[in-house]
Amino acid sequence: MIKTCFSFSRRAALGLMTTALVSVAALGTPAQAADGQAFVTAFGSKLIGIINSDKSLVEKRQAVLPLVQENVDIATIGKFCLGRYWRTASPDQQARYLALFNQVLVGAVTDRIGDYKGVSFKVTGSTNTPNGELVSAQIMRPGQPVAEMGVLIAHDGGLKIVDMIGEGTSLRLTQRQDYSSYLARNGGNVETLIKALERQIAHHH
Repeated sequence: MIKTCFSFSRRAALGLMTTALVSVAALGTPAQAADGQAFVTAFGSKLIGIINSDKSLVEKRQAVLPLVQENVDIATIGKFCLGRYWRTASPDQQARYLALFNQVLVGAVTDRIGDYKGVSFKVTGSTNTPNGELVSAQIMRPGQPVAEMGVLIAHDGGLKIVDMIGEGTSLRLTQRQDYSSYLARNGGNVETLIKALERQIAHHH
């Protein structure tokens, strides 16, 4: 059985949610160091406003869904998670895999919304890396230790989130290892992974 996608701890799952959003106003600005921090501050504030609101869980999930899809580069993350197997997949398999990956990733984010209330966060800095700008943030929850998070931002054609670092662990690297080990056990056949993701989504619903 394939591991549940993004099977991080609850604190890291919160970090994924907190850092999966951004206000559209931050997009399309010049790629300067301050922009990444403003980007994370804007989407974090918007998400926490949803989480801490009195809306129903269904309404919260509906509000979060388009923000994740617009501001997280799901296709880039999906390709990275498939690793070298992306090149061996047919165009049809690539398209079906990315559609499923989109559902799994968005589901992983929205499923956790009901677990949190009274959340706050702050951006603490950023550094430029070969893979993009890494913005650091702290997430605070009542009665819980402060969670340190990192958000990797790509500046190609507008700011987009391409990875999350939770408790020192890269979301996309963890998922790539899970997918690679699954595919290695199944003869490297991408179709087997697609079927596993379909079962995962069907079971989830």
